[in-house]
This record gives sequence, structure tokens and C-alpha cells, in this order.
Amino acid sequence: MAPKQQPRKQSTTVSRGARKRDEDSGTEVGEGTDEWAQSKATVRPPDQLELTDAELKEEFTRILTANNPHAPQNIVRYSFKEGTYKLIGFVNQLAVHYSQVGNLIPKDSDEGRRQHYRDELVAGSQESAKVTVSETELLEEEEGPKEAEAETGSQTDVPAAEAAEKVAEEELTTPKQPKERKLTNQFNFSERASQTFNNPLRDRECQMEPPPRTNFSATANQWEIYDAYVEELEKQEKTKEKEKTKTPVAKKMGKMAMRKTTSMESQSDDITKVTQAAKIVERMVNQNTYDDIAQGFKYYEDAADEYRDQEGTLLPLWKFQNDKAKRLAVTALCWNPKYKDLFAVGHGSCCGTAFDFHKEIDYMFLVGTEEGKIYKCSKSYSSQFLDTYDAHNMAVDAVSWNPYHTKVFMSCSSDWTVKIWDHTIKTPMFIYDLNSAVGDVAWAPYSSTVFAAVTTDGKTHVFDLSINKYEAICNQPVVAKKKNKITHVQFNPIHPIIIVGDDRGHVTCLKLSPNLRKMPKDSSQPASPGDLQRRQLTQRELCGSPGRHVSVLCSAAR
Repeated sequence: MAPKQQPRKQSTTVSRGARKRDEDSGTEVGEGTDEWAQSKATVRPPDQLELTDAELKEEFTRILTANNPHAPQNIVRYSFKEGTYKLIGFVNQLAVHYSQVGNLIPKDSDEGRRQHYRDELVAGSQESAKVTVSETELLEEEEGPKEAEAETGSQTDVPAAEAAEKVAEEELTTPKQPKERKLTNQFNFSERASQTFNNPLRDRECQMEPPPRTNFSATANQWEIYDAYVEELEKQEKTKEKEKTKTPVAKKMGKMAMRKTTSMESQSDDITKVTQAAKIVERMVNQNTYDDIAQGFKYYEDAADEYRDQEGTLLPLWKFQNDKAKRLAVTALCWNPKYKDLFAVGHGSCCGTAFDFHKEIDYMFLVGTEEGKIYKCSKSYSSQFLDTYDAHNMAVDAVSWNPYHTKVFMSCSSDWTVKIWDHTIKTPMFIYDLNSAVGDVAWAPYSSTVFAAVTTDGKTHVFDLSINKYEAICNQPVVAKKKNKITHVQFNPIHPIIIVGDDRGHVTCLKLSPNLRKMPKDSSQPASPGDLQRRQLTQRELCGSPGRHVSVLCSAAR
């Protein structure tokens, strides 16, 4: 305990000695010096360190950061991904020293506009009340002289003055209210159509074409039954007479032959019945199995036609190929007249001849030759031609009558041209150069002015004379390789589909876009059901009305 008390004694002795020195060395001053010295004396805390000048001059730098010193640094969370507790690296350093809920509203907000509108209404009503009070006082002061003048005046002026005063008082008393502006609710989700809609239930069904049916009915009277019995007896008598004339060996051979024929006939009858039923069942199974393919192409459209200027495209659907017909050119294409989804393909070697029968005049037909000439022939006059056309400079590849116009036909050739003719005129009405050998042409079944042509450079050209008489509205390559030459083209009689065959044995099915299958306008005159089914237009309708699709052909023929 003694060593700890020694420093305190030394410090007290030092302080007393310092005070004595100050008192001795101090000069004599007036009164109040002790008070001034006591106010300026430094007071040191008892625990202050005694530092040297070098230590006092030493600088210590401190950096202020936005980190909260009281924020915890060891927060952990459970990680379900790794299955362990992991330390969180980011900790919120925000420290709120003061917060208070205010009631200030921006002027541009909806509530601020409403309050401003209410203040304007209150101020306007007060001003109008003041104005009415002042005006009524002025009117009462002026009533005296006005009444005197009114008495001297005529009686007719009194009601007019009273009416004017009433109108003035009403205008002054009714304050003018400002028009209220409609404030839209930004949080009205009903206006923004955010409410969900319950989707209706849908049924998925498969539909097939009904099998063909035929109804047979007949009446049998006694005379028909008697005639049938008589014919049967005559046949039996003839067979007995033949057997009598034959030798025994011939009789045996005849019996054997009869047995074979009867057995073959019975077998053939059974097979034909089974084959017919098998074909129907096979067709039903195929339609149900490939229903998405058989029905899906009807909804496959090109929406870009709306932004094109009367131009269209060909949409690829399917490609058909037979291993036995590889590298054999397609020489013929034909759709089934009964089943509209079946077609036949002919393979072989191409030649430069063509012919086509007239659609209405059954005895008239056209023949194209390798010399480039077209002959109009008749079955009634086989010894000579009805007419001869110097059509092309090379072999004629195809000729085709127009299905709607009885006088018009079309031809194509390897000389790169497609020509449209009137069979009563020796010169063509239209000539189109396609910059490549033309393999085939075909008229559309739904319009008299639409036709398609295929060239050996792999392109398909679709024309519509009612839209553009000079250029094709669609030029599109339809084969994968440029070396493949297209040889034939055909339109489907019902669906907007064309089939194209090339020299490698491939058949490609394409769908016409909406701009390529525009239907002609309806006739102003009522047509019969047969005419509506065939969509046939007579020559009088075509040439008489300028709005028809083939009016171009008629005007050119004239």
C-alpha cells in the first residue's frame, strides 16, 4: 500500500511549489487578478495521460463510413439447396434516427386537385355572396328616383323593367361554378381488363367422310317373273342340246371346265365383296389415324397476305415419293373424280406432245406436236383438221381448254412461252415469257382467270388476269434442288391445293395463300343448282359485263 501512495504526495508537492513560484514571480496588479487567473486556469482530468510533444503532434486518421457499427455481422440462414446453414454476406446498414408520418399532399396528385377544387368552390361562393349584398344595397338606393320616373312613364314600361330587374338579380345571386374535371382512377383494374376469363370446355372429336351408298329399288310384276322363267328354260334346253352333240371325252372336259369356272366365279364374287369392304375400312382407318394431317392443312394460312399488294405465296404441305419410280419423270397427274383427296401419278419418259378434249363440245379436241403446231380436230372428220395454229417454235408440252370460257384455250412450250388463244382466231391473245422451258399449264377450277405454269428451273408461276394481265402474282421455287425440272401441275377440284411433279419422280403438294385463291364475284342473275356446282359462266355473262374475271379475254378477242 505504501508504494501506491508515494506518487500522489509527489504530485501534490509539485503543484504547491508551482503555485508558490507563480505567486513569487507574479507582478502586483490591482484587485480582481485572482479571479481572472482562476477563470483562465486549465483543469485537467485526473486520468489524463502525460504525453510528450512528439506524441501530441502525432496524427491519427479516421475514415467515416456508412456502415452501421451496431448491425450484426454473424447472421446465418439455412440453405435448402446445400442443406447447411450459411453466413449472409449482405447486412442492412440503414439506421433510422428520426421518423414522422406527414400529411403533406402533392399538388399534382388526385387528392391535391380535389382539395384545390373544393377551396375554389368555397371562395367563389363567398365572393358571390358579397357581390349580391353590395348590388342589393345599390338597387335599394336607386329605387326612389326610378319609381318616380316610372310613375310619369307609360304603364307598358313597368312590367318590362320589373322583368329586367328579376333577370339581373338571378344572374347576380347564382354563382358561377367552375367545371369539374374528371379524374381517372389509375387503380381501376376493371378498366384495364385484368380480370381473368374462364375458358370454355372443349370437346375433341374425329370426323371421317361417310362411305358411299347407293339405293336400288324395282318393281316385279307377273309378266317379268314369267319372262325370267322362260329365259331360264331356254338356256337349259340349249345346254342339253350341246351335250348330246359332244363326244364322251368332250363331255368330261366340259364338266371339268364348268366346275373350274363356277369355283372361280364363286371365289371372285367373294373376293370382290371382301375387297370393297376392305377398301372402305382401310379408308376409315387412315382418316382416323392421320386426322391431324387430313384436317390440319385447312387451317394452315399465310397471314402476311394482308400486307402484300395482291401477291401471294405457295405453302408447302407434303412430298410424295415411290421407291419403284425413282429417277423417273412424272409424265401425268390426275385427281380422282369421286374421292377428292386421291390422285394418280404416271411415271416414264417425257415427250413433247399433248392433247385435250373440249369441256362442252365432246367431239372437238386439240393436239400439240413436236414441231410447235397445234391442230384443232374433230372425231366426226378424221381425215382432215378443223384448223391449224402456228403456236410455238419448239415442241408443245401442254394444251388446256378453259373450263368456263368455251372459246379460250392455253398452250405452253419449251420455247419459254405461255400463250392464251381464242380458237376462232389464228393469233394468240396473251403471250408470257417465263425465261425457262415451260413443262405444263393448268387452269384453276374456281376462277376463269387464274392459271398456273411450271418451268424447268424449278419454279411455279401463278397468274390472275383480273388482277394483273402482264405479270405473275406468284413466282416461287418449289423443289429442293435447282437441277430438278418440274414437268406437271394440277389443281385440286375442291381444296385450294396444287400438286407438282418433277423429273426425279417426286410429287410436292402445295397450298395457295388467300391472295391466290380469290373467288369470282357472284352473278347478278340467279343460276341453277347445276351451274352453281360447276361454277360455270356463260359467254354472254363474260363478254357482256365488264366486272367479270374473263372480260379481259373477251375484249382482247374482239
